[in-house]
Amino acid sequence: MATQWQTFPIEFRGGLISNLSPLQQGTNAVGSATILQNFEASKEGGYSKIKGFEKFSTTAVPGSGPILALKVISSGRIVVARQNGSNVTEYYYGTGTTWTSMGARPLLGGKAKHVLYNLDGDDKVIFVDSNNYPATYNTSGNTLTAITGSTDVLGAENVAVFKDTAFYAKGNNLYFTAPFTVDDFSAANGAGSINVANEITGLAVFRDQLIVFTTDSVKRITGNTFADFQVAPITDRIGCVNGDTIQEVGGDIMYLAPDGIRLLSATDRIGDFGLDIASDPIAKDATTFLGSTPNFCSVLMREKAQYRIFAYIESEQSKAAKGLIATKFVSQGAAGISWSTSYGIKAFVADSRYTDTSETIAFANTDGYVYELDTGSSFDAQPIEAIYESPYMPLSDPQMRKSFYKMALYAEPTGSMALDINVKYDFGTSTNTGVIQPSTQTIESTGTAVFIFGESNSVFDTSTYGGELDKVYNTNLIGSGKTIAIRIEDNSTNPTFTLDTALLEFRQNDRQ
Repeated sequence: MATQWQTFPIEFRGGLISNLSPLQQGTNAVGSATILQNFEASKEGGYSKIKGFEKFSTTAVPGSGPILALKVISSGRIVVARQNGSNVTEYYYGTGTTWTSMGARPLLGGKAKHVLYNLDGDDKVIFVDSNNYPATYNTSGNTLTAITGSTDVLGAENVAVFKDTAFYAKGNNLYFTAPFTVDDFSAANGAGSINVANEITGLAVFRDQLIVFTTDSVKRITGNTFADFQVAPITDRIGCVNGDTIQEVGGDIMYLAPDGIRLLSATDRIGDFGLDIASDPIAKDATTFLGSTPNFCSVLMREKAQYRIFAYIESEQSKAAKGLIATKFVSQGAAGISWSTSYGIKAFVADSRYTDTSETIAFANTDGYVYELDTGSSFDAQPIEAIYESPYMPLSDPQMRKSFYKMALYAEPTGSMALDINVKYDFGTSTNTGVIQPSTQTIESTGTAVFIFGESNSVFDTSTYGGELDKVYNTNLIGSGKTIAIRIEDNSTNPTFTLDTALLEFRQNDRQ
């Protein structure tokens, strides 16, 4: 009698999950991951290996210590700040070559917050660093000017521009300027202050409101001028512990709270908000990540509706630096977020801006260089280690042994691709001598019919350019087990690729 084989499809979707037991995840979340390192959930389906980063300039920013401020002005211009030889903060702008000083501040500031605004036709940026007076950078002329109109804003810690008015946060207080100015603190002209009763950790303009994050609460300010500004609570139970993690992504605001990464979402009810814990699906990974350090930064990738948060540990090597990646697939709420992790991106400050038709994402740390993120296929010439590992899947009855024969991997490479494939049976047991754990197999996209321009094995007279790369890769499997997990690894500088679907061919044995 002919052997009856069965086919089991694994559609790569769902992202990283760590809040389910192994068998529950393998049964109810097929295609999700227990490890999803340096992959991102693709908006077009599947998991894509993340792109790398390259130096924005081969010249380091002068000074010592970490880069204290970083603001992307356009695709070819970035403003930074760093401690100089006189132990005070000095600001520079760069266009990809050397860095040009715009002057030093009187004191050494901390990590600077910033906001981009335009009240008179010129794009400008306000920087606050917790020690100095605020300073304004004017993109027209590359000048830096201190805002010294009031001692109240000396040492301002956060800044926002709302209703054409500048708001400076210091301690529990918000100091706001006269309308259409960032430096007029005259009460007669409409300036004033608001005490929100808790230490302010961050500010964010969200639709027609200014969201004020404190250590213990989240509040909102509505109105148009000092005559009708009103403060109302969103929640008095939990606040934001790190203002550098606040980003608006896909119509919601994500931020770091004491219990995880939360999502501030407007609901269908006018004036109401939802406060989901977005990191619940990765509870175990998030707890470890968020407990590793008090220092974080975050960045928004608008084209991908993606939020990235990076943990910064000064003594840690760059290749060991960790981050979390959240990709939104629905307009609002936490249910449509797919998670993964990054490994090898050490970021102390980060920023992004969309100008013209391109988005520039940049980050920096203590080595003095500014890096452009999401570009190239390496981490500044170092390999990117990308790992996908599935949960253990029973396929059918978890008590029935299956014999496995083949796996077809559907992938979309953009160039050379060489993947290590491992399958593991029965939760990787080493005590059951009846279970054989197969050795690693390798699949490659390169062949004699298709050559990649610039590859070392491409020869001009015999190479064929412009052909299509294979999208289906078949490999034979050996062994049997009641559950199976797949691990796919790529540790190279090869271009990005997308894992689409895997098909397992197996035969189910009789019950023993």
